[in-house]
Amino acid sequence: MNLPHTSPLVDSGAVRTDRIAQPATDAVVVGASFAGLASALALARAGFRVTVLEKKTDPGAKLHTTGIIVKDAVDQIALLDTLPAPLVRRISGVRLYAPNLRYVDLEAPGYYFLATDTPAVMRWLAGEAERAGAAIAYSTAFTRARRLQSGFDVDDFGTTRFLIGADGPRSRVAGALGLGTSTRFLAGVEYEYAGATFAAPDKLHCFIDRRLARGYIGWVFAGVGGVQAGLARRHEGPGALKPDEAMDAFLAKIAPVIDLRGITPTGIRAGLIPCGGVVSPVAVSRALLVGDAAGMCSPVTAGGIHTALKHGLAAGNAVADFLHGRAEDPSGWFVRSYPRFRLKRLLRFCYDHFQSDLAFNWMLATWPMRSAASIVYFHHKGVFDRRFIGRTSRRTADRTSSTRT
Repeated sequence: MNLPHTSPLVDSGAVRTDRIAQPATDAVVVGASFAGLASALALARAGFRVTVLEKKTDPGAKLHTTGIIVKDAVDQIALLDTLPAPLVRRISGVRLYAPNLRYVDLEAPGYYFLATDTPAVMRWLAGEAERAGAAIAYSTAFTRARRLQSGFDVDDFGTTRFLIGADGPRSRVAGALGLGTSTRFLAGVEYEYAGATFAAPDKLHCFIDRRLARGYIGWVFAGVGGVQAGLARRHEGPGALKPDEAMDAFLAKIAPVIDLRGITPTGIRAGLIPCGGVVSPVAVSRALLVGDAAGMCSPVTAGGIHTALKHGLAAGNAVADFLHGRAEDPSGWFVRSYPRFRLKRLLRFCYDHFQSDLAFNWMLATWPMRSAASIVYFHHKGVFDRRFIGRTSRRTADRTSSTRT
């Protein structure tokens, strides 16, 4: 997932003019990610020759995301209307646990989350891009780009009129073009348990614990064909708990309510999640970054699929307008539409520096805390109605649920 930082590899000498008369493609997208495939799909549908360079052999392999899609994405992105039903599972609400494992149920009328079979979703999205006419070059890593008069010469590939970097938070495209890279991260790890079940599968179970998930949360939910459990915490470099140590401690902590300790994980995901907002600069002439490469994950929720798809599609359409001659280079005007996350970056700062288990234990039952949590999870004002906010459990934690296989 995390590529090593590289020094800029764009030639600093005179602009080359050879090879551009017959470019190999109109646009090159680096990374078969949500953002990259969305950009390629939009460009292909606009009639342009677009190639996706992907170092993996399979777009569904070695993923680093929980794969949850929020309702806002479904409402705003028509592409998701055609997502095959067997690849998703609806979750209607949130069960938020304080550090002492007391909880409150939160829901909003009509709101839901979609848990996904993420590898299958990525393969479906890649198939959609290919059916539209995009080419995906698997086992092909981006190494170098040279500036041309009207685009780039991409080593081991050929020339292109536009270059899109969608290759993750340690983007090689960003390094090659001298663009910004993310410097603040959450370190995430998730275990998958095929065939496992547990009580209250209609909820996204979220756990607050400053020691185990400093700066973020732990989670458990019933996905497509099994259970996914994980946590993310502020990335603190050497000396921090290793992923397996953190997960062992987390699973032991939540065992009174959801006990997964006796089940062998069938899959493990781990990686860094950018949480510092959009990088700067995020574009240069005839090139731009999207998705995690651009730092588009929410600093508060760490969610990135919605913004990756939304801005990936928009980036593809903006580049298409430029290549058609209908608009100026989107590296100038379009990237100004990228989310700034001003309030969310402030909330991230507060959570990083003032997170308190004692405060959450006390405040979980209060109306302000439940309202704030509802805004974070559901994003609209309807959740302020007291009829749709769950009550704090009066039962002891060890009677709330059990795990079955």
